This record gives sequence, structure tokens and C-alpha cells, in this order.
Amino acid sequence: MITRELKSIIEEKLFKGKAIIVVGARQVGKTTLCNEILDSRSEKALRLNLDEAEVRHLLDEPTMGDLERLIAGNEILMIDEAQRAGNIGLTLKRIHDNFPKLQLIVTGSSSLDLRAGISEAMTGRKWEYTMYPISTAELLTDRGELAVRQHLENRMIYGSYPDVLNYETDARETLMNLAGSYLYKDLLEMEGVRRPALIEKLLVALALQTGSEVSYNEVAQTIGTDSKTVEKYIKLLEKCYIVVTLPAFSRNLRNELRKSRKIYFWDNGIRNAILQNFTPLALRNDTGALWENFFITERLKANHYRRRYAHSYFWRTKSQQEIDYIEEADGAFTAFELKWNPRKAGATLPAAFSAAYPIAQSAIVTPENWIDFVS
Repeated sequence: MITRELKSIIEEKLFKGKAIIVVGARQVGKTTLCNEILDSRSEKALRLNLDEAEVRHLLDEPTMGDLERLIAGNEILMIDEAQRAGNIGLTLKRIHDNFPKLQLIVTGSSSLDLRAGISEAMTGRKWEYTMYPISTAELLTDRGELAVRQHLENRMIYGSYPDVLNYETDARETLMNLAGSYLYKDLLEMEGVRRPALIEKLLVALALQTGSEVSYNEVAQTIGTDSKTVEKYIKLLEKCYIVVTLPAFSRNLRNELRKSRKIYFWDNGIRNAILQNFTPLALRNDTGALWENFFITERLKANHYRRRYAHSYFWRTKSQQEIDYIEEADGAFTAFELKWNPRKAGATLPAAFSAAYPIAQSAIVTPENWIDFVS
């Protein structure tokens, strides 16, 4: 079993007076991680899965007597799929405030309802972590650098979901099942989201524009809706951890693009499953886009797990000068140009950007050196 980076982070926070919340897309391994942590400890633990209706009923506006009977004798309470319960934020607050010696561990397959329910109620009472598909650093620890390099193409095509990496012969079937409505089931259950076919069209449109600037107006015309609906659904897809939006950086230069954005998928395999395209890289015309998507999301994972706080952007001017990926932290910038073909990696950063902004580090990232920046 691949050791997840969040394991040691969560273990270090146990029994320090706060609930631990783990959110992320479905099937990234949240429940497996929390069960592994509980199995390794001696404390008595109660595990509740709110996907089960009878269990969900137990936390539906419980009285203090109900909670006392439920928790009695346990030192850890794990609540899985917490977004399935109504008023979960208030219930967690009551448990936290009335059982101070109890360690709460809560997972949610989406931030849609979970965060909305706990943000205010659990202010100052929680540590919150996001879990992603397997990261490069996790694979390095488990399988070593040689294996990570050898499997780069596989990950660019099939992605890094745990079941995909652990059962490679079933990767395509696993991804096709995931890329269906299962992955955004929580979104479809939300009030006001009544057009699953439109979401599927939107996902295809976004997958085809990976690495390119996305215009909400153009996407809306393509899929037959309006730009406000496109913007709304993209925000919901972000909250389901399916896509991530990278805004254009603009501050000083007159000809910088200001309102553009690029949209990437948190997992290459999901993107390719949406397009039903698992063709080898040598036969594809979108290898550059896959490389860009892969590296940027791996970098974002690494930053999150290591608590490297940075704003992420791309940069482009009206005259087509561009930088693929930029991070801003403490007033300085790290700039990355992403080149799949190392023979084309001699490019330098645009002089206009270097002259206008303080660059702490810059790099041309290729399949030869990418591990240095995501581990």
C-alpha cells in the first residue's frame, strides 16, 4: 500500500484539541488513509459511514443523550462521507464542544456541502486537509525514482488514482467508471443542478481546451447555454476537485492579458477518460497539453502537502509572450516553462516579465528534470 503524505501530517495533529477534516474527490483514498491511521493506534474508535441511511439517521439532529450513547467509551470518532448528513457543521460543533477528549476525524468526498456546513460552525476547532490522487513524492517513497521515471507516460495517460496505479490492467475500466457521474455525484444532487448532460458537454469542452485559454462565452456557445451557467458549473467542478482554474497574472504591463484563465484537470486519467482517448503519447497531438496538465497539478499537490503557500498563475501578453506557470510567494516569483521535448528546452523567459517582476527562481521543466520540482 502506498504511504500517503497526509498520514504523518494527520498523525502529528491527533489529540491536540481540534477536529481533523479530510476532503477531496471520490476514490482518492481518504477512507483508506483514515482507517489505516486508526488501525495503527490503540485507542478505541467508532467509525460511521454516512453513505448508509441508518447510520446517517444517527446524526440527523441528535440530542445530547443520543450523542452520549453513541460515543460512549470511544476515544476517536471517524465520520466518513460527512457531506451526506444535514446540519453536519452544527452536529460536529456540538460533539467537539461537549466531548473535549474525543478526537474527531471527518472525511468528505466533496467540499460542496461539507465546507458550507462546517466553515462557520467549526471556526477555530478544526484542521482541514485536501487529499488528491497519488503524488509523485508518494510514488518516489513507495517505488523509487527509476520506477517513477519509467511510469511517467502511463501517468500522463491514465493518471494517478490509487486503483489505477494499484491495478494497472484495469486502469481503463476504472477510469471510465470514475469519469461518469459517480465522480460528480454530489454536484448532481445539489439543488439547482438539473442538467447532467450539460455538465458532461462542459467537461468534454474543457478537456479539449486543456492548456489553452478558456472563454466562458465561447464554451457556452459550444455546449448550448449561457456564460453565467458555464461559470457556475466550473466553480462547482472545482469544489468537486475535478478541475482547477489558473488565472492570468497581470499587474504592471499594459498589454498583459487580465481576465483570461486556463482550466486543468486534477488527474490526467480523468481528462482522457472524458475524451475516451487513451492513445499512447507517440500517436497523440495533445502531448504538450497533457504534460502541462500533469506537471502543474503535481506541483500544486506538492505545494499543498508541504504547506508552501503561493498564488499560482500563467502569464501571457497580447503580443503572445507567455510563461506556462508562475508562483508568487512573499513578493517574489518562480517561473516555469514546460517543454515535453528536451531538445526544445533552450528557451529563456520573456525579457518583459523579467524586467517587470522580481524572479526568485526560473526553470525550463522537461521529462529529464521534472521530479526536482514536485518532490
